[in-house]
Amino acid sequence: MRSTLLLFLVLSLVCTSSLAQVVTQADSTIEGDITTNVTLSSSKKYLLKGFVNVNSPASITIPAGTVIFGEQSSKGTLIINRGAKIFAEGTANSPIIFTSQRPPGQRGPGDWGGIIIAGNASINTPGGTATIEGGTGTVYGGGATPNDADNSGVLRYVRIEFPGIAYLPDNEINGLTMGGVGSGTTIEYVQVSYCGDDAFEWFGGTVNTKYLIAFKPVDDYYDTDFGFRGKMQFGIGVADPNVADISGSNGFESDNDATGTFNAPRTQPIFSNYTMIGPMPDTSAAANANHRRGIHLRRSTLTSIYNSIFIGYRTGALLDGANVATASTGDTLQIRNSIWGGMRFANGVTTTVGTFDAEAWYMTAAYGNRRYVQPSEVQLTDPFNLTNPNPVPQAGSPSLSGASFTNPRLQDAFFTPTTYVGAFGTDARWDAGWTNYDPQNTSYGTVVSVEQIGEAIPERFELTQNYPNPFNPSTQIDYSIPNETHVDLQVFDVLGREIRTLVNQVQPAGRYRVHFDATELPSGLYMYNIKTANFQQVRKMMLTK
Repeated sequence: MRSTLLLFLVLSLVCTSSLAQVVTQADSTIEGDITTNVTLSSSKKYLLKGFVNVNSPASITIPAGTVIFGEQSSKGTLIINRGAKIFAEGTANSPIIFTSQRPPGQRGPGDWGGIIIAGNASINTPGGTATIEGGTGTVYGGGATPNDADNSGVLRYVRIEFPGIAYLPDNEINGLTMGGVGSGTTIEYVQVSYCGDDAFEWFGGTVNTKYLIAFKPVDDYYDTDFGFRGKMQFGIGVADPNVADISGSNGFESDNDATGTFNAPRTQPIFSNYTMIGPMPDTSAAANANHRRGIHLRRSTLTSIYNSIFIGYRTGALLDGANVATASTGDTLQIRNSIWGGMRFANGVTTTVGTFDAEAWYMTAAYGNRRYVQPSEVQLTDPFNLTNPNPVPQAGSPSLSGASFTNPRLQDAFFTPTTYVGAFGTDARWDAGWTNYDPQNTSYGTVVSVEQIGEAIPERFELTQNYPNPFNPSTQIDYSIPNETHVDLQVFDVLGREIRTLVNQVQPAGRYRVHFDATELPSGLYMYNIKTANFQQVRKMMLTK
């Protein structure tokens, strides 16, 4: 089972001189290749270590309430390969959480890899297959015989926090990456927060989604490429005004392919009922200069957007390149029944094609688009709140009317017709209960840190009494090892049951200090035991609450 799922207690800690490495306790480690069906337990907390590949025909089932930490040092990444499946079905009251192993206050974008799903649907690269970006070697697309109804499983009520690693420049792991994922797959109620690259990116495929949230990503919120043709309804994007990618961060970014060919199938997703909140609560506000546009459509894409709100950007949309301009005037690329509010430049829409009047195109009367000078005129409740955004319209908001679903592209059972524009009307919020807009300050478990203290090499093995003792809820334990050795430091209750592993690794000679936070443990007497090849000692400590 080692190559599939390691079900023993482990905590991976890396210690370097004068640097504390702090991680969150896990009960089990997931690593390597999964080749048979695996079901996790919501009563355990898991550490995702390295590139974990779920290979055909295996599946991984993750029950509601499960917490999985991505290991930082190994770029923990969960990869669902072609023919394999993921069944991650949380609930509104008990979501599934993928998050950083770092403790509250120390988390950041790119703390781990993310989730990659590869399917057998069609893409527009020659040969019908490609290798996904991010350095994982994951192949996606159905080749010569694609299956656009391919089923890669279910993601429902799932949070993905602090993912997104730059493997190489322009070759990153996103929060949720979907390559050639088919329409048989269910993806809804997914929040990606503090991603180091794009929150969501689709490389071809036909998967449809509802109820997505991109919260404060470094790069783009929603990125579509290589022939993606899914339908998307109800989504939110929220920018961090101080953080943006040097390449330029956008709400939507879309290409047909990397060089703008007409390769088929063309990138042609349909978005409806999105509320995109940019970095500037008014047109004079300061923000990171790398924040660019609500929408960047380029390289021959045919992306269309309906019934949506964009507020607080420098530019609402950039229609980039002659092929995009031609698609706009030819009505194969559409923006309809949408609202701009508070665009600093060009009143909202601009283009790289001098002969194309993008502003007049956007304001064509029959298209039903509207624009307002300031974001506040759209009258959303508190959209720019960075720890608890509320994009619900106030009474009298222009977004409460003006939506339309008469367009043939929206005449599909997938779409739920609304009278309101944007992600919310005045009914109950679909993001209530399962989301977290302040994951930086959320505790997911007992926290342990280890630091190497001092530079002198100790003369003997030693385990000191913890201090303070009694303690509530945290204490520190010092120990010394005179030579490099494997160290096990564990905590037991009075019945001798193992409660926590604090250290389980080879360490160089030195003095070490473990900071142990026992917030989730009950009051009582505990023992802590250190064991090396040549030394073992047990001491007692008292937790009082």
